[in-house]
Amino acid sequence: MTHWTAADIPSQRGRTAVVTGTGGLGFEDALALARAGARVIIAGRSPSRGAIAVNQIRQCAPGAKVDFEALDLARLDSIAAFGKRLRASVDGLDLLINNAGVMTPPTRKLSADGFELQFGTNHLGHFALTGELLPLLRAGSRPRVVTLSSIAARSGAINFDDLQSERSYVPMAAYAQSKLACLMFALELQRRCAAAGWAIQSIAAHPGVARTDLLPNGAGARSIQGMARRYLWFLFQPAAQGALPTLYAATSPQARGGAYYGPDKLSETRGYPAIAKAPPLALDIDSAARLWTASERLTGVSFPTVRGQDAHLGAVRDASSA
Repeated sequence: MTHWTAADIPSQRGRTAVVTGTGGLGFEDALALARAGARVIIAGRSPSRGAIAVNQIRQCAPGAKVDFEALDLARLDSIAAFGKRLRASVDGLDLLINNAGVMTPPTRKLSADGFELQFGTNHLGHFALTGELLPLLRAGSRPRVVTLSSIAARSGAINFDDLQSERSYVPMAAYAQSKLACLMFALELQRRCAAAGWAIQSIAAHPGVARTDLLPNGAGARSIQGMARRYLWFLFQPAAQGALPTLYAATSPQARGGAYYGPDKLSETRGYPAIAKAPPLALDIDSAARLWTASERLTGVSFPTVRGQDAHLGAVRDASSA
């Protein structure tokens, strides 16, 4: 794995990938996959940003198979609609990269469904999306789900008594909780896929400290975080470098289901892909199961768990949430 780069991505011809997010890490993921020959579907909220991303990729990689699909991870109805459209248009999905996210809005904001925005978008949105796309993943070839966590997960805790930060909202604490939840979801999904006999690999990754618009778009350009991003830019590695752990998890034959990858240098803040150290809370199987149950209840999306179960081969939506 020493100094693994995008040049080491094996051919992705014949594979179909969904990447959430139109800029930053998501753009770099989509670009690298398209260059390797994959059909890439970029999923995001903004059609204008999606069009820009698609055009840029086509310019960088002539002949790239890349399209945009509207998806708002802060709306369960948008996630359900995206899943329905995709199930009707493709026969199988080989790769899902759960990348898009919200980071540290200074005041508590809610998703369309009343969830704290970071927990609702970063974790619950991707949980529901994965469930909606499970039929396609099960029909894919060597399918993988890569879910992005963060080094912020180290300081995270799952507050089961206040998942939506209603009693107390601290921006970074809420972000850390959401990213710890993403990591726990990735590891629990691997356990459940193995128990159900599915061939899906679920893998977690984090980018270290990367130069993207996540900080200024979330906390604001004039926040401490946004100012650090602007004036201490040299501390942030380029987005293309930050995307490497995700791309390794998504494409390398050596990547393992249930593993966690991040940069290899300076406490995992920069460098090349390597095994990352998961915080102890992320390895708590009982808490992961409890979080899974809570996520199913909140989103109305559940996953079949019995070997051979074929009730749509995927997400069974609670009729009360439809």
